[in-house]
Amino acid sequence: MIDHTGLNVGDQETAKSFYSKALAPLGYRLVHEQGPFLGFADSAGLSLGVVRRDPVGGGHVAFACDDRATVGAFHAAALEAGGTDNGAPGLRTHYHEHYYAAFVHDPDGNNIEAVCHKPQ
Repeated sequence: MIDHTGLNVGDQETAKSFYSKALAPLGYRLVHEQGPFLGFADSAGLSLGVVRRDPVGGGHVAFACDDRATVGAFHAAALEAGGTDNGAPGLRTHYHEHYYAAFVHDPDGNNIEAVCHKPQ
């Protein structure tokens, strides 16, 4: 079981703005900031660390969603926050028949995903 994960970024202020806006539809908020570290949590607690350090980018994290509307809300918020589309909301049946996801690259090239595994 994964307790938390982290992503490397090049600019802390850009990352703070992006993740604060992009993750809001998923119920995440910035709860800790210390030096180069930003900690984001949902109601279950701290689960994503965003850190200014090299090497930058290349990471992937997927956030579970309870419904497909939340996947779409994440995608829209992430694009508005400065992300780059890496896969619009939709079914990815090559994973399984109900895999509904959206993908966005953050400003540093990390691949951020929101996914719902439930039937519509």
